[in-house]
Amino acid sequence: MSTRIFLIRHGVTVLTAEDRFAGATDVELSEEGREQARRLGERLRTEKVAAIYASPLSRTMETASLIAQLHGLEVQRRDGLREISHGRWEQMTRREVDEKFPEEAAAWEEDPYTFAPVGGESGLAVTARSLPVLLEIVRAHPGQAAIIVSHKATIRLLLSSLLGFDPRRYRDNLDQSPAALNIVDFRDAAHARLTLFNSVAHYSTAEHSIPAMPTARLSKWWDEGKAEG
Repeated sequence: MSTRIFLIRHGVTVLTAEDRFAGATDVELSEEGREQARRLGERLRTEKVAAIYASPLSRTMETASLIAQLHGLEVQRRDGLREISHGRWEQMTRREVDEKFPEEAAAWEEDPYTFAPVGGESGLAVTARSLPVLLEIVRAHPGQAAIIVSHKATIRLLLSSLLGFDPRRYRDNLDQSPAALNIVDFRDAAHARLTLFNSVAHYSTAEHSIPAMPTARLSKWWDEGKAEG
């Protein structure tokens, strides 16, 4: 029996605009992020959801709670769904990392899947802890739907693994907006289909809710491409 997973990124946080590395930092949602989560909750109100799971960090737990209250569900914490840790880069801006740890920054831009800054995690390590949690949830809900609230890097790494993308390019090839909704349908734990990706129609004011061309918080591969154009 098929399982539907609503895979959601948390809403905007108080540090989002500062472009800081805050993967393991327990930062709260901003009021804008709470409103994004409320609107997503309304979008999912009529869906029959069996359970809701979240990373234990404040921003994911609050996003999940705002959605869960419309379904009468309690949020179940799963540590494996937390965001990638950036080690000694945590709470630094990207410019500060480039200036203080230029060799680490260059290695991470080249291959964020196998490289990790000192004290941090590689994309491979994140996949190794998050993918088993996702598949456990799929197996626990045959013929049902479940919500998972996680983080930008973790979601992109999960999708890369499920869909067979080159995980070394997850930062270049996949995006996740705040409070974005993704839908992944599983025939079983080994067979997944991405049905909806990075949808923010619940709070977008753009005509027809078509996402704008990405311009911020991108990998250097994107930035260099824009400069050459």
